[in-house]
Amino acid sequence: MASQDWFDKDFYKVLGVKKDVTPAELKKTYRKLARQYHPDSNPGDTKSESRFKEISEAYSVLNDPEQRKEYDQIRAMGSGARFTAPGSGGGGNGGFDDVFGGMFGGGARQGYSYQQNGFEDILGGMFNNGGGFGQPSGGYRGFGGPSRGRDVTAHTTIDFITATQGDTITLQGADGKSIKVKIPAGVSDGQKIKLRGKGQPSPDGGEPGDIVLTVSVRKHPVFERDGLNLRVTVPITFVEATLGATIEVPTLGGDPVKLRVAPGTPSGRVLRVKGRGVTTSKGTGDLLAVVQVAVPSHLSAEAREALEKFHATEPAENPREDLLQRAKG
Repeated sequence: MASQDWFDKDFYKVLGVKKDVTPAELKKTYRKLARQYHPDSNPGDTKSESRFKEISEAYSVLNDPEQRKEYDQIRAMGSGARFTAPGSGGGGNGGFDDVFGGMFGGGARQGYSYQQNGFEDILGGMFNNGGGFGQPSGGYRGFGGPSRGRDVTAHTTIDFITATQGDTITLQGADGKSIKVKIPAGVSDGQKIKLRGKGQPSPDGGEPGDIVLTVSVRKHPVFERDGLNLRVTVPITFVEATLGATIEVPTLGGDPVKLRVAPGTPSGRVLRVKGRGVTTSKGTGDLLAVVQVAVPSHLSAEAREALEKFHATEPAENPREDLLQRAKG
């Protein structure tokens, strides 16, 4: 940024802060604006990119105590201040000596002269900035204050109960340090958890990046997730399904519960146990017991004979008749 811009640009106004803004407030405001106008968040938007550069330039000056002090001193003189090159006939009033003499103890004409390259060269030598003044370092394309550290991706596998009920686990970082991770209740397979500030450090004093943790959940031998509900398949006998019965159904991490199976219950019917599903901040699900009629693979001679007698006396109905009719359209 050319140094003469310090006369013309109101960096406090660019950031929307007061002149007595504290460093903490300044940093908070900058981060908010930088996130809003960052080119990565506004791809192809040249206006946002230009605004981002203005914000970054302003922050790079006001965030540095020495540069902020110098900026305030120059701005205090007024944006109308001008200088006159030696030998050009400009007197003491309104010239270079008048503008900077008071700031540096007088005699500016003796130590500095007008250079062909202009105002920036003069101020560059005066403030020991190597020909430039207020040039920011770091950030997007050389603009902006401190740049953010890189995000790190990681992966972990947890058991079904941990995913359902939540827990705090310990991960080993790439640097060998342990990282505590709070697994929220109800996390699903493939879900990503962001660990803020646990990623790569910033190369120039900015915020560290995040760790983006992908969670895999091991399958449970009995239960399955259905949103906030838990599903479990419960086998029942033909007699229990036909005549009705009271059966025990397992729960996740608790004692079994008793459910009433109504007479004539078909295979596939769902029996619901309220409030025994997954509990999260969004609510609590139910336990869904899916009834499955179990067919015996071995029959004694007496059982086979009794079953054949039953078959001879049961209603002459074809349970597939409706299916065949609907299939015909």
